[in-house]
Amino acid sequence: MTNRLQPLVALRALKRLINDPEDTRQVFQVLRALAGNAIERSAERFKLTRAGKRILSREKTLMQTLTDRESLRALPAGTFGREYLNYLETENLSAEGLQEASDVDNNDEPFTDPDTQRYALRVRDQHDLWHVAVGYSRDVAGEACLLGFTYAQTGHKGIGLIALVGAFKISQTHGKGIFGAIWQGYRLGRKARWLPAQEWETLLQLPLEQVRELLNIGSPDRYYALTQDIDIPFANLSAQ
Repeated sequence: MTNRLQPLVALRALKRLINDPEDTRQVFQVLRALAGNAIERSAERFKLTRAGKRILSREKTLMQTLTDRESLRALPAGTFGREYLNYLETENLSAEGLQEASDVDNNDEPFTDPDTQRYALRVRDQHDLWHVAVGYSRDVAGEACLLGFTYAQTGHKGIGLIALVGAFKISQTHGKGIFGAIWQGYRLGRKARWLPAQEWETLLQLPLEQVRELLNIGSPDRYYALTQDIDIPFANLSAQ
């Protein structure tokens, strides 16, 4: 079955997002309207991987792991899990935040295949893990660059559109360097291992630098240079 794209729905949501970049709900509206069969295709790929088969055989979800802050806090300093927890606490975030944003005004029926549904939720819940793994902060430039990276990993048209619009909007106030930073994010995403199929539960226990090595994630130096030169205000423009 082919899911139809809804460009007009996406356009209306995109306009609302531009007017209020803090309205994360509109991000999910754009993603749903332009998803097509992207999630189903990715889910089928995921199910064929060894990691995917192991993950789907477990009862415990990624969300349950990410909300167990005491276990994350017990990990040694410098591990991916501790850095992830530091990120959440520094930014005053919670793992449940994306779930709440995606659930608001969501009238979509869940996927009929339970494994596809579980995959879709798992990818959504990985968003802040990707922030930490790749090295992008939660400022507007970091969110836009992560969208470029995510588009390369998923091929989701909605993500590509938000990244493009975000680049033009940011460039109006902060210069054209954002285009190079987002393009580098895309190239980093193309070179990295396929993140949706990673066993984050295990990676959280490893040193962050080792995780980046294992996943072949390069340094987003254009983003670092951009944010050193300008003071970019916070805005949450992104989601998986």
